[in-house]
Amino acid sequence: MARNELMDELASSLPPVLYRTNPRFRELTGLSPRTMANLDSLGQGPAQRVRLGKIVGYSRESLLSWLAKRLVVESGRKAGN
Repeated sequence: MARNELMDELASSLPPVLYRTNPRFRELTGLSPRTMANLDSLGQGPAQRVRLGKIVGYSRESLLSWLAKRLVVESGRKAGN
């Protein structure tokens, strides 16, 4: 699957705001909520966060932009390896 197809599919499955407490957070992002919290504290998370009391989430656009920068699509082993 090409990178653009993967991002399009992810965009269609994300809600407008994805909270770290969402049970599908790990499934949708590939990261645990705790890992994301750690990345946020280091200033390495998505550019925009949404806060509802103590619950932190990310807008679809901000999360997709951040994931796209981290995403690497590999096609498999190269011949001769």
